[in-house]
Amino acid sequence: MSNDKLAHWKDLLRKRLDNSKKDEKTEEEKKAEETELFTKYYTEWRGGGERDSSYKTIPRFYYRLPAEDEVLLQKLREESRAVFLQRKSRELLDNEELQNLWFLLDKHQVPPATGDEAMITYESFLKVGEKAGVKCKQFFTARVYAKLLHNDPYGRISIMQFFNYVMRKVWLHQTRIGLSLYDVAGQGYLRESDLENYILELIPTLPQLDGLEKSFYSFYVCTAVRKFFFFLDPLRTGKIKIQDILACSFLDDLLELRDEELSKESQEANWFSAPSALRVYGQYLNLDKDHNGMLSKEELSRYGTGTLTGVFLDRVYQECLTYDGEMDYKTYLDFVLALENRKEPAALQYIFKLLDMDNKGYLNVFALNYFFRAIQEQMKIHGQEAVSFQDVKDEIFDMVKPKDPCKITLQDLVNSGQGDTVSSILIDLNGFWTYENREVLVANDGESNTGDIDDT
Repeated sequence: MSNDKLAHWKDLLRKRLDNSKKDEKTEEEKKAEETELFTKYYTEWRGGGERDSSYKTIPRFYYRLPAEDEVLLQKLREESRAVFLQRKSRELLDNEELQNLWFLLDKHQVPPATGDEAMITYESFLKVGEKAGVKCKQFFTARVYAKLLHNDPYGRISIMQFFNYVMRKVWLHQTRIGLSLYDVAGQGYLRESDLENYILELIPTLPQLDGLEKSFYSFYVCTAVRKFFFFLDPLRTGKIKIQDILACSFLDDLLELRDEELSKESQEANWFSAPSALRVYGQYLNLDKDHNGMLSKEELSRYGTGTLTGVFLDRVYQECLTYDGEMDYKTYLDFVLALENRKEPAALQYIFKLLDMDNKGYLNVFALNYFFRAIQEQMKIHGQEAVSFQDVKDEIFDMVKPKDPCKITLQDLVNSGQGDTVSSILIDLNGFWTYENREVLVANDGESNTGDIDDT
């Protein structure tokens, strides 16, 4: 091969090697190029234009709350909420519109009546909906009609049931708006102070509370609010969802006090009534022997029949909030609500926490024995023959039927429906005695009922 040809091939080879080196890219450069191409083609596929314009299609889902020092923003937010709630309030049926609705329904009733109930067919139902106005439109739907349809042979619904349904809906919306006015944070929940303000301003509208002295208002409000928070705030967050308040029956009980002719029995059974609130506060004052406004463990030991065990009371003062070893009225209210409502999950949770000494999440034989020993000691003090723990333990496990045959969880107690009985057996001598003599008590009740029948 001539020297000229050799030199030519050398030059050609050198150029190719140089070009191949230029084509070599680092991994980072390749990834960056790949990302750029992907973004470009994906944007084109979605029909987007510029690369950074896609964020414009994402809806805003977070709105920052104004800080404490942003006074103008806070005022603007409060005013806008007030205007919104006023608009929602105007959308509700007023008394005149409700009366007009009742008149239309009564006018379009379709015979024959079912007992004393006036009935209406679906066709007439729709006619009333057309005449009732825009505000009523939401109630005149096939879904609402189907909800109220029962076993009428003509496919009709009761006019009274439908009207009560409308009234209930209007009341719920009115109450929701009323509660929302006290929702200072505007987040759909009420803090303790918010609910206190709501109930305090509600007192003058409840005829059954007319006899309360104003000096007792603060204690009444505290008594009423504690029931809401004890049952609706099990995690003790210090706030309750407005939806939860509306879903429970407590507001119904509270607003029942608007009835000027409420029976004595109904008042005594209603936690929010004046007699009930005075009873609870009176008990607290009677227990407070040294009149310092607080209850020591010794003073609380006389609660009820005075048969709560010392071991259980020790646990109360270990777990519950106290001040220098003494209990205030608010903590006392939780204690009363738990012991008076032992069938309720929230009350069982309260008691279970006291029984679960080591926070294991379950009660084993050792825990049951620890608390029942105090019952046995009280029986000896009262001259009664102590019952064998082994027998009681077997009965408890038979009643609860826990998933784990050696452990009883809170959920086991709730599911069994026997949580109130089990807790009474372990913490209260009188509760254990009632359980132990249940057959005798039932027999005595039967005899007394038979006597009443014979007398008649």
